[in-house]
Amino acid sequence: MAGNVRPVADERDGLLSFLEQQRYVLRLAAHGLTDEQARLAPTKSTLSVGGLIKHVAATEDSWLDTILQVPQKPFAEAIAEYQDAHTLRPDETLAGVLARYDEVAARTAEVVAGIDDLGRAVPVPKGVPWFPDDVEAWSVRWVLLHLIQETARHAGHADIIREHIDGGTAMPLMAAAEGWPESPWIKPWTPQSQPA
Repeated sequence: MAGNVRPVADERDGLLSFLEQQRYVLRLAAHGLTDEQARLAPTKSTLSVGGLIKHVAATEDSWLDTILQVPQKPFAEAIAEYQDAHTLRPDETLAGVLARYDEVAARTAEVVAGIDDLGRAVPVPKGVPWFPDDVEAWSVRWVLLHLIQETARHAGHADIIREHIDGGTAMPLMAAAEGWPESPWIKPWTPQSQPA
């Protein structure tokens, strides 16, 4: 996948394609990292590249449950899972988290394909402090736009974290991941190409 979304056929294709693009950009921040590097939190925050990917996968999966109106877990259990989803634990691997993200992406495509009307109501879960009390429902369209926003926000976080780990930045990482030849304006990332 290149740096831009291909031309889209319609709204559904556009929403899913832009979400996929943001997933891809987030995944690029992990390109070439070891599990240990994916666990690093080199800034003042506790965020890591592996933790961000794990969090975004869990968040997208949770929104699918909201669309499908899967009963909510008890609040304490949901909070514990939310907090765990920000960390790539020692018993987890970057490859495992990326594979889980692929599963969630496939689930999103399947769920959205089964919905005829993107305007279909998605009831706002009640009793969740960060959800509005004065809104009865979002739409599937709104949820997809929210997922694009959420994924893009965390892709930006991951870019900053990755640059702190080894100097890797988005375009050289994309060039490396996609096998672009070196040119006068871009040199694909390699472990040896990073500043000491």
